[in-house]
Amino acid sequence: MLYRVEGIVIRSMDYGEGNKIITLCTQTHGKIGVMARGARKLKSRHAAITQPFTYGEYVFYRQNTGLGTLNQGEIIESHFSLRGDLVLAAYASYACELLDRSLHDEEVGGFWFSQLKSCLEGLSAGKDPQIVIHLYEMKILQASGYGPSFETCVSCGSSEHSALISPRLGGRLCRRCHHHDPTAKVVSPGTLKLLMLFEKMDMRRLGNIVVKDSTKAELKQIMRSFMDMQLALNLKSRHFLDQLDKYEI
Repeated sequence: MLYRVEGIVIRSMDYGEGNKIITLCTQTHGKIGVMARGARKLKSRHAAITQPFTYGEYVFYRQNTGLGTLNQGEIIESHFSLRGDLVLAAYASYACELLDRSLHDEEVGGFWFSQLKSCLEGLSAGKDPQIVIHLYEMKILQASGYGPSFETCVSCGSSEHSALISPRLGGRLCRRCHHHDPTAKVVSPGTLKLLMLFEKMDMRRLGNIVVKDSTKAELKQIMRSFMDMQLALNLKSRHFLDQLDKYEI
């Protein structure tokens, strides 16, 4: 059967002599693997359309389930600037790998697709990459069924204002429920405000937000705790991002 889909290349690997296998996050068919024959050759018509982070329209043939074979493709947005910058490429790679590991092959990917598309657009537009990624992480947690709650206490439902955050229990705790998780972290008002904003905001609505370095550092620690506690994914791209932070590249 012949398929025509809009998709984003979230993974690309060499296969055989001159071929590539790409993984697409599509708007209508979830995550799909497609063989692009000859894509590694310099003059291949598939070379550009199979680059990581590329958003395009893909036409491929596939029998039932399994790997498809690419017939043709047209680039909608190449995101060339992301591949040309080491830091932006690292953030974009993390966004793609996180989605790849979170989204099952047969799972409908409309929401996942829209959030990834907006994430890559935000990175390309020069928005603060750390803020873009932390909002994206929040959307991944929500789409995976582990979205944190910050409006009320996750234990008793109290609306008492508290800056206690429990990644293990999945959100904010009131002071009376602190004993349920003694390791809950006290965060600054600025970090709590961002967490509450991220819970409600769609990636497509993110503007240019200016955040203090101290708040970003605290936000990174909290979001790292949520990702580790709720998803527990060992991602190569995140390790590389950590190395960039370590050497301040």
